[in-house]
Amino acid sequence: MKNKFLLLGIALTALSACKTASPLQVADVQTQKNISINNELKNDEEFVKVIEPYKQKLDKEMNQKISHTNVDLTKQGDNSNLGNLLADYTFDGADTWAKTNLKKEVDAALINIEGIRTTIGKGDILLNSVFEVMPFENEIIIVKMKGTDLQGLFDYYAKTQVNNPVSHLYIEINNGHVTKALINGKTINPDQEYYIATSDYLALGGDNMKFFLKGEMIHTGIKMRDLFIDYFKRSPEVNPSTDIRLNFIGKK
Repeated sequence: MKNKFLLLGIALTALSACKTASPLQVADVQTQKNISINNELKNDEEFVKVIEPYKQKLDKEMNQKISHTNVDLTKQGDNSNLGNLLADYTFDGADTWAKTNLKKEVDAALINIEGIRTTIGKGDILLNSVFEVMPFENEIIIVKMKGTDLQGLFDYYAKTQVNNPVSHLYIEINNGHVTKALINGKTINPDQEYYIATSDYLALGGDNMKFFLKGEMIHTGIKMRDLFIDYFKRSPEVNPSTDIRLNFIGKK
């Protein structure tokens, strides 16, 4: 450790010297031996001793069981069970917040499949599993949109036919054309205002979802991963929905 502090001091001194030196001065550069980083490189035993208690505490916390699933939770397919599950969690969390803070109800939820980074295998669901699935610090945003502007959302699915998970939405695409679009089983009222829950990334137009930019962003302060962890903890046994929400007819 003393050597590390010595090296740090030398580095800081060198940086200070560089600030005062003339830009035209050239230092005496000497070729040094490269240090290969591999398995033969020894650990700093003092540093390992310092962090070991924290590592053990973190490992214990991250390996705790928070739920269980009798099936593999995957992100594959247009209506993946993990995608549907996390979209439903997003809807429920945002709806609870909106009822308390806005005195409104959320109408639907939409998340992006690429934000789900991996799958969860059959068996116990560990806290670490959720961090692997959702490693990002995304916030849940509620976007207030006019019924007329929702056509952009449906056109997006018609054009991309990407399996971005939805909740309380049914979108039917036939050979690249929107043939049916429902929110909570009802057709869109162009004069109505709708509240759509999503991530801050998508609300800002990420993944080319520019249609969200026509709406009004409402911050909830809820981190998506924290919400997912909370909902997994509430459900000792996860039962994901496998209903059809995205129906791409004639998809190649």
